[in-house]
Amino acid sequence: MSWKRIISRIFFHIQKFLIGYLAYFNSRLYMKFYNRLLSKAGIKFNGTPRFISKSASFDNFNFVTLGDRLTISSNVSFLTHDYSLTTALISINEKPKTDTAVLKEITVGDNVFIGMNCILLPGTKIGNNVIVGAGSVVRGDVPDNSIIMGNPAAVVTDIRDYANKMKKKDIKLFADKK
Repeated sequence: MSWKRIISRIFFHIQKFLIGYLAYFNSRLYMKFYNRLLSKAGIKFNGTPRFISKSASFDNFNFVTLGDRLTISSNVSFLTHDYSLTTALISINEKPKTDTAVLKEITVGDNVFIGMNCILLPGTKIGNNVIVGAGSVVRGDVPDNSIIMGNPAAVVTDIRDYANKMKKKDIKLFADKK
């Protein structure tokens, strides 16, 4: 890792730390500054996210694209690399000169909610209108309008069915002011 990249990472984390305090006072202002910081670091945005937790981690900003109206909860990891190939090569008596990594992009669509402690693996493509259940490990393509959960994550239902089911229940919503 070059000195320029190391210094850049240090400044990123200092700025992230300072911006994080805004979340306690004004979440909109926090998101404005945090989105700008993430964009400067290399993340591509296709719209404006609703919320990205300061504890979310991105191992390579340049390989992540995020959609509009996206929510990323606490401790979500975006892993764009996979070094397990080195281990596999050594197991068949190959001797790679350096660690061999696979780098793949992660793309998240519009109107997506990613629950706490999820891991998105290299090459993941999440469609539009998706809920990812807490603790899920996601790999591959996730279709539009789905709810996924588990390890490995799998589709459990259609998000529209879930929305209609919840509308029928008499529940008090957080947004209700009564």
